[in-house]
Amino acid sequence: MSAVNVIIDKELKVAFNSLATYIIYTVFFCITGFICWFSWKNVFYTGQASLSYLFNVFYWTLFFMVPVLTMKSISDERKDGTFELLFTKPIKPWQFLCGKFFAILLQVILCLLLTLPYYITLTSLGHVDYAAGICGYLGLILVSGCYISMGIFASSLTSNTIVAFFVTFAIGIWFQFLFEFIAGVFGSGFIAALFTYLSMGEHFDAIPRGVIDTKDFVYFVSIVTLFLALARYYISRTRA
Repeated sequence: MSAVNVIIDKELKVAFNSLATYIIYTVFFCITGFICWFSWKNVFYTGQASLSYLFNVFYWTLFFMVPVLTMKSISDERKDGTFELLFTKPIKPWQFLCGKFFAILLQVILCLLLTLPYYITLTSLGHVDYAAGICGYLGLILVSGCYISMGIFASSLTSNTIVAFFVTFAIGIWFQFLFEFIAGVFGSGFIAALFTYLSMGEHFDAIPRGVIDTKDFVYFVSIVTLFLALARYYISRTRA
């Protein structure tokens, strides 16, 4: 079994033997369930079954949930003193990071799979575009991958899990709000276009409607690669 698979297996066993994971899942379903079905602006607010609204709820809930899942990913290794011990074994930093990344991504994917009853309920109540449904879930996975890579990077910087959470949250705010705000300040031109491109919402918004552009896919993969590369650089530097 490769080092990456060993780390994934270890991380998943630790996660699903922890009460905290089930609490996070429960909170996720309580929040999304209430907003989707019982809030004043539920999925039927527009008078029709709305997949876009459903995925938008998941999108923003993941914005808060993923930093909680990632904040211990490397911070706890540093705090418990197992970080240095790991690298006495035949494991490379990129294998370590990929194992952490895919283990958390699998947890998020499982969480999203458990929301399928929401989707099935909507399909039974009105006409929905199945292609848009598939694209919506794919978009959520891509966005989650970005959040996870940001969280792993933040967790590599400190042994304090709370600090890691807030650093991840701060990075996410830039990509969700501030880049778009700066683009609006400039209005038009190259700078505005650059900050618009950096805004994550710019790339996600069309996906739940069934529109996937190559540039959006490249954007998400680039963000994941960038933050994992930064985490690798920092880990390699602190080990030296």
